[in-house]
Amino acid sequence: MSALIVTLVAFACIFGGTLLGMLLRTILPEHHVSDESKDVVKLGIGMIATMAALVLGLLIASAKGSFDTASSGLRQAGSRIILLDRVMAHYGPETMKARDLLRRVIASSIARSWPEDKVELSLAKAGEGRVDIEAVQDQLRQLSPRNDAQRWLWSRALQISGDIAENRWLLIEQMGQSSIPMPFLVILVFWLTVIFATFGLFSPRNATVIVVLLVCALSAAGSLFLILELDNPYGGLIKVSSAPLRNALAHLGQVDPKPLP
Repeated sequence: MSALIVTLVAFACIFGGTLLGMLLRTILPEHHVSDESKDVVKLGIGMIATMAALVLGLLIASAKGSFDTASSGLRQAGSRIILLDRVMAHYGPETMKARDLLRRVIASSIARSWPEDKVELSLAKAGEGRVDIEAVQDQLRQLSPRNDAQRWLWSRALQISGDIAENRWLLIEQMGQSSIPMPFLVILVFWLTVIFATFGLFSPRNATVIVVLLVCALSAAGSLFLILELDNPYGGLIKVSSAPLRNALAHLGQVDPKPLP
């Protein structure tokens, strides 16, 4: 379920609770809304509001942690991509095909995940066949090192490409999987609905009060939208930046291959 749909449902429940509270105010006998009753209700709502604030804090921390982890993983992948290209360049001209393939893989990845970023279209189209980092590894395995230096560089290139492939599959596993349990959201929306129903129960019915409670309900639902967007760093309105991959793409191919020993 998308973040926008969840937010709209939450807003409907929260503001619906406000309207329900105002309706109950006209139905309940007067002694049910006496000062003594209000004091008891305020104590109970204060406890619920405290628990709701704690849960909101936990959800925001969890979502922000997921977003920061994804952003950090992308920066790490970008540095490894640059390092892999330089290692292959030092190996020799035999890696030219693998280096060109690496550029196509990165351009294609950016075009798929960040279509709004205008990468080199020729590179992106060249990678439309869903060429992945495993293809670069296949090219590396076909090399035949001639001396100790090339053997070390070959081993190093395979290690770095393996780390990139592992990082890529980890990011794929994280896509579309929420770290926020749905019961947390359901209980939180229920608590917010009860709180706003109490606001409506003890508030005068006039346009100013209704508008203020409407804005408050929008703010509460907006916090849930922010949490859900942060928890999905590769989709929606709040996405991790493609800058690390674009910077890596800009650095690829800048080192000339070393001549054969």
